[in-house]
Amino acid sequence: MKDQFYLKKMARLNLLEETRYEKLPVTIYANKADASLAIAGRIAALIRKKQKLGERAVLGLATGVTPIGVYAELVRLHKEEGLSFNGVVTFNLDEYYPMKPTSAQSYVTFMNENLFNHIDIDKKGVHIPKGTLDKDKVAEWCLAYEKKNRSIWRP
Repeated sequence: MKDQFYLKKMARLNLLEETRYEKLPVTIYANKADASLAIAGRIAALIRKKQKLGERAVLGLATGVTPIGVYAELVRLHKEEGLSFNGVVTFNLDEYYPMKPTSAQSYVTFMNENLFNHIDIDKKGVHIPKGTLDKDKVAEWCLAYEKKNRSIWRP
């Protein structure tokens, strides 16, 4: 009887251990090109769905080598298949500090060269952290950036 109780308790603890972390769906693709096409397709579908509903699509965007293929496919979808970014709002995740937005290493430059300069997005809806703030203003600006992000996601 004591063994039965112990086994049930251990099973419960194991279940809690297995489920205590959020489970994110993961898809493994054969290669980077397939992954880029699939992700761009999902983003395009979201944009079209939101536009059809009269809502704005809000995208969180990354920089670096990984999303370049995704951005190239989004540009292709815009130019060749008419995907419109009208009404889309974007928030980039990061920027170097200190960094002028016109610097070659700036994520502003990166995003313009790889996506924004090639699509019909309203630049008023593009949000990228500022790399030119005075040091004493960074924390306040970051809080305001997060607040703006949340207000757009949850109007």
